[in-house]
Amino acid sequence: MPRTRGLAAPAREVRSVALSAHRAVTSAGPERATAVQALKAAGAALLAWALAGWWWDAPMALLAPWTAVVLVQWTVYRSVRSAVQQFVVVAAATLIAAAAGALTRDVMAALAIALPLTALLGSYGRFGDQGWYAPTAALFVLAYGSYAPVEILHRLLETLLGAVVGVLVNAFVLPPLHTGDVSRLRARVPADCAELLRDVADGIDAGYDAADAEEWHARALRLGSTVARLRAARRRAAEGLRFNPGRRLRRRAPEPPPGDLAWARVADHLATALRSLAESAVERSRFAAPPGRALVALAPLLRAAGEACAADAERSGGARDHGDAGRALGEAREAARSLAALLGDPDHGPSAALGELTAATTRLLDDLAAATDHARVPGTRSGTSTQVGAHGRNGAVRVPENEA
Repeated sequence: MPRTRGLAAPAREVRSVALSAHRAVTSAGPERATAVQALKAAGAALLAWALAGWWWDAPMALLAPWTAVVLVQWTVYRSVRSAVQQFVVVAAATLIAAAAGALTRDVMAALAIALPLTALLGSYGRFGDQGWYAPTAALFVLAYGSYAPVEILHRLLETLLGAVVGVLVNAFVLPPLHTGDVSRLRARVPADCAELLRDVADGIDAGYDAADAEEWHARALRLGSTVARLRAARRRAAEGLRFNPGRRLRRRAPEPPPGDLAWARVADHLATALRSLAESAVERSRFAAPPGRALVALAPLLRAAGEACAADAERSGGARDHGDAGRALGEAREAARSLAALLGDPDHGPSAALGELTAATTRLLDDLAAATDHARVPGTRSGTSTQVGAHGRNGAVRVPENEA
């Protein structure tokens, strides 16, 4: 029995490591895609070597797996494009090197002629990353010292074989689609907006200072980078569908709703509003802080806008039961009307901070309606705003509780 217990602990550790590895491969998002593409590249190289080196017994069989392994790209379209680029580059560089070797009959002199020409060829923009295989191909030719036409033809055929193998493996073995990033980021953008809007509304109610407002503004700026990642993911997903048989062979998640441009504008308007709060919250600011009544209207406005974002995030994530974005936007518009009414209030008068907050939040709600597909939202009446006080201690801006 003691011996059995002694072996049980290592066995459990082995099972735990194996389970973690299995989850990393089968459940992870980008990590799983990276692992799959790496294994496909290795498999393409082995297949190319089996065809060129074992079955064909080609004199330069190395060129086939060398080409195949680099052509398992992130999309099938990119594999096809890179294959054409690389074959043209390798063919041109091989011919240049063969001509230089036949002309000089000396490896050093041939390198002095071929390498500058192939390096210039590789720097041509239309060849992309594949251009730098030009000087490498020239080195292969000249280092082995074989310039006969039959040998040059063998090199081109071996390169073509590797390119075909790489493209076919990428296209028909778990072809990459890259739609998961779009779904994940499309749900993350409104979720991050909702979290920030709720935090700002709670902070306004509890009392905020310059440090809080600066942190909110920094988070709003990071929203813009998330939206940029979403737009890049959409472009990558659209490229992944080109020349891809997997669009028919594999099940795909439903396409998430669009609106990336509208979400980019929402992030910009939110950053503008929070910048205004941050600038007016510092000591000895050139801009007066918004009046207390403005903060009373601003907090429910932002909270209701956050509810609309949360509802859109749940809907984008595939949830069947999600919040009512239309109702939340109606409440936000009601609060926005209360905020805008303060611009003509003779007791406070217009101020730079109040004007910027009103303009930014009005635009935010308009673009939020477009982003959540609720461009026509009926207004719902909420409770009336109340007179509120001024700043709390230590420069914190406080909104007192409603007075009867």
